[in-house]
Amino acid sequence: MYNYQNEKTKIFTEEGQIVFLKIRDKTQHLLKQSGAIMMSNIINGISGDSWLHLACVDRLVELGEIEEITNGGVAGQYRVFTST
Repeated sequence: MYNYQNEKTKIFTEEGQIVFLKIRDKTQHLLKQSGAIMMSNIINGISGDSWLHLACVDRLVELGEIEEITNGGVAGQYRVFTST
């Protein structure tokens, strides 16, 4: 089961930083186009560890770059985000 605190450390590896930057850039691009995006749209087309992908998006929330607008109870891929 996905747990951000357990996955967060992967972001700070060499591979994790590359993935994080890809996800950050894609997120910013998609938000400029539509204003709100689902998790599935962010991680679609990025290969690798899907839990790392989720952790990268959660890190963007933690840094205040994006904001989640869905409340609990939705599957991870259906979480929705906007710019802060």
